[in-house]
Formats: sequence, C-alpha cells, structure tokens
Amino acid sequence: MTNTRLPKVKSTLKPSIHPYLNGAWKPVLEEYTATDLEVIGEIPEDIDGVYVRNTENPVHQAIGNYHPFDGDGMLHSVSFKDGKVEYRNRFVRTEGFEAEQEAGGALWRGIANGIKPDSKKGWGAQGYIKDSSSTDVVIHAGKIMSTFWQCGEGYLFDPYTLEQLGTQDWVPEEGISAHPKVDVKTGELLFFNYSTTAPYQHYGVVDKNNKLVHYTPVPLPGPRLPHDMAFTKNYSILVDLPLFWDPEKIAEKKYHPHYHPDMPTRFAILPRFGTEKDVQWFEAKSTYVLHWMNAYEEGDEIVLDGYFQDQPNPPSLKWLPKRPGKVMAALDLKSLQTRLHRWRFNLKTGEVKEHHLDEEILEFGTFNQQYAGQKNRYYYSVWNKPRWFLFSGIVKQDLETGKSWRYDFGKKRYGSEAPFVPRINAKDEDDGYLVTFITDMKKNRSECVLLDAKNIEAGPVCQIILPHRICSGTHACWANGEDIRAFRE
Repeated sequence: MTNTRLPKVKSTLKPSIHPYLNGAWKPVLEEYTATDLEVIGEIPEDIDGVYVRNTENPVHQAIGNYHPFDGDGMLHSVSFKDGKVEYRNRFVRTEGFEAEQEAGGALWRGIANGIKPDSKKGWGAQGYIKDSSSTDVVIHAGKIMSTFWQCGEGYLFDPYTLEQLGTQDWVPEEGISAHPKVDVKTGELLFFNYSTTAPYQHYGVVDKNNKLVHYTPVPLPGPRLPHDMAFTKNYSILVDLPLFWDPEKIAEKKYHPHYHPDMPTRFAILPRFGTEKDVQWFEAKSTYVLHWMNAYEEGDEIVLDGYFQDQPNPPSLKWLPKRPGKVMAALDLKSLQTRLHRWRFNLKTGEVKEHHLDEEILEFGTFNQQYAGQKNRYYYSVWNKPRWFLFSGIVKQDLETGKSWRYDFGKKRYGSEAPFVPRINAKDEDDGYLVTFITDMKKNRSECVLLDAKNIEAGPVCQIILPHRICSGTHACWANGEDIRAFRE
C-alpha cells in the first residue's frame, strides 16, 4: 500500500485573481497513485465500481483571456471494491497537450479571444480551438472516454489504472461532442457532433462492443452550439438552441456567441436508429440549456427534463474586458438563472407543453442510470452560494411528491457533480449512494465523500482524504465494477 507522486509536468502558469484560476479552482500539477488513504468513517462493502471526474485544469499561461472551458483535461478517479479504495489522477495527454509540453507554452488562443487565422490548427467546431478533452467523461465498453465540448477525439483510459489508451477509432471526421450518453440497459453509446459547415450536426450510435453501427446527419439551419443530448427507450433528442456563433463573423475566424431571444428553442426527436427523414421537430420557449436530465415515453408524449436558463445572456462580468463575445464567460448559476424544467412533446399532434419543476437555482444533476430512458422518481442536483461553478450542496428531489432533502457541504467546502451509485443487489431507485469530490478551503484538502442516497441529510457515510488538494471540477460518472470487468476477461 503506497502513495506515489509522478513527476510534475512543465508549466508556465502565473498567479491569478481569475475566479477559475484561483481558490478552489486553482489548477494542480501533481499526478498521484494513492492506495494508502485516510478514511473517516467506514467504506461500505456493498458498492463496487469506479467514480471518475473530468476537470478543466490548465497547465500554461493563456494567450489572451482565459475561459474556463479552455483548461487542459485532468481525470480524478476513485475505485471501490470489498470495502477498499484507491485514488488516481492523470492529465488527459491530448495531441494539443503534448505539443504544448514540447513547446513549453500555450499554442492555442482560447474561446474568449478572437481566433486568429494563423492560430495553430486543432479540433473544435471551428478548427482553431485546442481539443483539451476536459469537458465530460463516460465509461463505455470497459474504458473511460473523455470528451470536449467543441467536438474532438474521444480519449481512452483504463478505469482502474488511468493508463491512457489512445483514442477511439470510430470517431467521425467531424469529431464527437461532449455529453455522449451510455444506455446501461443496452450497452449502447449515443453521441452527436456539430460544426461550422453543412449539415452542421450529426448523430450516431455505438454498440455495446464499441463498434459504430449508425451515423446520420440531423441538419441544422446553420452553425449552432448544442451542448448535450437526451434519450428515451426508443428515441434520441437533439436540439437547435438560439445561442450560437455570429455566422457573418465565422469567415473572419471570429467566434462570438450571441443569444437570439426572438428565436424558439427547437427539438429534434428521432428513433434511435432513425435518419434525417425520420426527425420530428418541435418548437418551445427561447432559452439555452447546458444539461439535460432524464427523458421517457408516456403515451403519445416524450417527456424531457433539463435546466432551463431564465437569463441565457447575463451581463458581462467585471473581471473581463467589455467586448463582444463574452456571453459564455458569465459562467455562474446565479447569472444564468438555471432552473429544473420539463417539456412534453406530443408525437401525434406536435403540441409542446413546458413548465419549471422547481424555482430554485439548480444545475449539474444526476439520477440512477438504471432508469435512464424510462420514468424515474428522484433527481440529485447541486446549488451554489457563491458565484462561479462552486457547488455548495446537493438537493434530492422527489418528482412524485414534490418533497426535497438537502445536504450542505459546509462553509468553504465545494463539491462536484455527484453520480448515483447503486448498492450491490439494490432493491429500489434510491437504494445506493451519492459520490462526490469535495475541496475544503479551510482545511486545505480534498475528500471523496459518500452519502446515503436515502438519507442525504445524515451527512457522509465516509470521507476519503485525498493525498492533495485538487482543483474544483464539474462532470463525473460512475460505472459498476462488474460491467467494467466484463470487458477485461
């Protein structure tokens, strides 16, 4: 049982007051393998699997303004089995990461800057943004896959060792966006991508053995900025959102997102293996949605839940210059006014009904993935007291009764997206745990915390003290050990 720190990577970062480079969001440069960890409480023996989180964790000083979506990817994982636990973290060594390590500094301008035509070419919808693979993470067909919001490669890792295993060989020329979805019932992975050239969007299905079995255009009217997708048992849902690049500026390599409140939010619903000919379009209130929750079929209707932004175009933040194109730099839940919302799409009549499910400002929710694509009862969302993506606690919502329960992480303690972890031989939907990383700024440390999903108000079942204080982060996932090991035998 040892804790090993790997050599630090080359870095040119300077001290900064930028809220996504400071405090709980201060990047870390250390990579650890830790099997000897302090535990407060007792690790349950009725969970088996891997929790992994992706993080924007920049290594080099930004060229121009830093946007939090620009940071290099870093995975943090905790594996559980038989009441034992191990922790690891590794940078996602993308092609861009390695090029900048060799150069000894940043080579790409970030999204909060005008992209110059002579910028070093990378992935991204516009071709001049570095694919940092820092946005999202899933586990499919026995491997971790990290992805990037602007579309790029899918970088692969061993779930237990975090050994980097190259990239997906099935990724189309247009790349893959962040937020592909794993249907744990079928083992399929559903994905989409988008670009600045017609047809502007595609959708695909990868089978349980990691083979691309379906790929089709789902055309959009022009370049767009979708961020997430959803699915039911039989259908997939993609979106045309009224916040996107200024088309007139794209030819000049200028990528300024603008919100168009006079345009509707459009939803494309198609059968899982459908083509563009099968797409049924629906129009709803204008908004932007970063993240969807669950979706399911109910009679002639598709029901979809997600986090509706009441203010998709918040005022410019004081710490950034007042220039065009700063919409996506206003990254905090209070500015965006994100609320859990429900849409109902009638496949026969074309009618759309929608309403807020709750008036509290919430985002980055999770639910029991065994219920993905079918009607579920419980959601687990985060809220934040300060600004920025600094999560202060978790709310469990009962969609049947309207009741809710809360767990506050504590003063100056900030958590991450908290996936649901089913107990071995779970009996019902909330029979399990929530797992999250918490960074404690008062104690200058980070923890992996387990909460009993049936009673989150009781506080942690256990706290696993990590060997270093990690950078704050957002998207995470859980995969059962039995499912992972099925691809290792």
